[in-house]
Amino acid sequence: MIRVVLADDHRAIRDGIQTLLAMEPDIQVVGAAGNGLEAVQLALSLRPDVVLMDIRMPGMNGVESTRAIRSVLPEVRVLILTVYDDDELIVDALCEGAAGYLTKDLPGEEIAAAIRKVREGGVVMPPPIAAKVVAHLPRDRKGTHEGQVRELLERLTHREVEVLRLLGQGLSNREIAQALYITEGTARNHVSSIIEKLGVRDRTQAALWAVRHGIA
Repeated sequence: MIRVVLADDHRAIRDGIQTLLAMEPDIQVVGAAGNGLEAVQLALSLRPDVVLMDIRMPGMNGVESTRAIRSVLPEVRVLILTVYDDDELIVDALCEGAAGYLTKDLPGEEIAAAIRKVREGGVVMPPPIAAKVVAHLPRDRKGTHEGQVRELLERLTHREVEVLRLLGQGLSNREIAQALYITEGTARNHVSSIIEKLGVRDRTQAALWAVRHGIA
């Protein structure tokens, strides 16, 4: 059972999404928050698998809440869910460790599929959104240029480059394993090695790196 905390400052939206997810046999909404601070408190007390996080909430917004949750509970996956087409906030949330972004007008089955995907370690970023996000990404802090990108790629084995490409496509460890005919444990080890060699914080950042530099 995938345990979910839902955070949105509009009760009608919370109730609507909760009703949709109640139809999924493998997903359980264990808590609902009306603002960012409540979302953090519920995440700390309930330790869910996934937090569905509205990006705009009073007091503490979704970006700040994502940062707070991920700093203490890095194993909790945060999925941004919003009606707003706000590129800057989306980028900020991804940089704070969010595992993807969806709009609230999606059908319940697509939201459920996204929850399952991020729970398995995948990244959810629909292509139109990915293109916009990458266009708004700041330059790497170290000013990574073409030569530096090549140098970083040369640190990776051929298999790790293949895994990085699939990471950039948002695949989970299980999907990567199936695509490359390797075990899920081996895929997980490759992802950990990639994160270390690229000097990024997590698999979401590795996926964004792959998209930004044309690897995916």
